[in-house]
Amino acid sequence: MSDFDKELDTSGLNCPLPIIKAKKEINGMDAGQILHIISTDPGAVKDFESFAKQTGNELINSEEKDNKFYFLLKKN
Repeated sequence: MSDFDKELDTSGLNCPLPIIKAKKEINGMDAGQILHIISTDPGAVKDFESFAKQTGNELINSEEKDNKFYFLLKKN
């Protein structure tokens, strides 16, 4: 995985909590910084795609590994 500025582990949390926590986290970050999110909620994949479109932030990467989902979200 590429470098990131902050990591947010939302394992065990279900929709909409991972998005709410990510939104709060990314709001406190500077433009261009990257937030790495870890989730166990399969619904998070679509959630973060929608979240990126709605907020204008860039979803750089989304992958699944060992029943966990990993996202790289760049603040624009």
